[in-house]
Amino acid sequence: MTPDQLRACCLEQNGAWEDRPFPANPGLSAFKVGAKVFAFSGLDELPLRVSLKCEPEIAVRLRASTPAVRPGVHLDKRHWNTVELDGSLPDRTVREMVEDSYDLVVAGLPRRERLRLGRD
Repeated sequence: MTPDQLRACCLEQNGAWEDRPFPANPGLSAFKVGAKVFAFSGLDELPLRVSLKCEPEIAVRLRASTPAVRPGVHLDKRHWNTVELDGSLPDRTVREMVEDSYDLVVAGLPRRERLRLGRD
């Protein structure tokens, strides 16, 4: 997956938008729904990585099953994984991980925001 494909995957989620909230690291993109982040990536960095929210039990299994998935870098390691996009994971798997992260964040939004996104 290329940086452009990763950006497109994140932005195709309903209501998603890209922010660059860290002046000390202007290359770090935060992909958000509402005011909540569901993905972080330094799209210009090599190797390309993305940090995604994950159910704690699933996060542990993913880390055990592939070296490309590690505990979230500079994030709550119980709820976040950092995935190195080195080609070892199929693009479809990465897309599913992005969608799962988005779904977890949307589930935690206020009901009004979930309804605006067509979710409840």
